[in-house]
Amino acid sequence: MLTEFNLFGVFMAPIVVYALAALPLTMCIRFALWWSGLLGWFWHIALFEVSLYVCILCLLILYV
Repeated sequence: MLTEFNLFGVFMAPIVVYALAALPLTMCIRFALWWSGLLGWFWHIALFEVSLYVCILCLLILYV
């Protein structure tokens, strides 16, 4: 687990790092789902993408 880090005199919570790391992972998985055609199976695509991001963020927090 990360600790607080100093960014130009402002202490940032470790969730900021996890949130930024979850973005490219979500985009890669989203692109793979779009390319394979699986993204069209979901009723509300935007809601699925947000939930995918939250799931990846939670997995990063738990296991990194």
